[in-house]
Amino acid sequence: MQLTLYTDYSLRVLVYLGLRPDAVATITEIAERYGISRNHLVKVVHNLATNGFIHTVRGRGGGMTLSRPANEINIGDVVRHTEINFDIVECFDPVNNTCPIAPLCALKQALHEAHKQFMNVLDGYTLVDVLGNAAELSTLLRVDR
Repeated sequence: MQLTLYTDYSLRVLVYLGLRPDAVATITEIAERYGISRNHLVKVVHNLATNGFIHTVRGRGGGMTLSRPANEINIGDVVRHTEINFDIVECFDPVNNTCPIAPLCALKQALHEAHKQFMNVLDGYTLVDVLGNAAELSTLLRVDR
C-alpha cells in the first residue's frame, strides 16, 4: 500500500510543528525546510486545520501550531483524514470495478485484512512517538527548538 503525497506532506507538517510545539510556523518556512511546493502545502494545511489537527492564524505574524499536544494526535487518524480512498485494487471500488473474477475472488478478503492491519499499526502511534529522534530531526531540518 502506498500513501499519497498529500498524506506524506500532511505528516511532514505535523512532524515539523511537533518539533517546535511553542512556536508558530509558516507554510513558506515548512516548504523551504522540506524542499517541497508551497502551493501543495496550502491545501494540506487547510485540511489539517479543518480536521482539527492544527490551529492557523492569518495575516502578519500569523502561521500555524499544533491544535493539541503531540501525544493526542494519532497517526492513523491523520491518515484517515488525508487519504481520498483506500482502494488498494480495482475491485475495492464498486463503481469502477471491471474485474471479471471479483464476485468469487478470495484475494479481496486478504487485501481487506491487510489494510485493516496496516491501519491498526498506525493507530498505535501518535505524533510524539514519531518525534523520538527530535534533536536529530531538528538539526536535519534546521529547526530552532
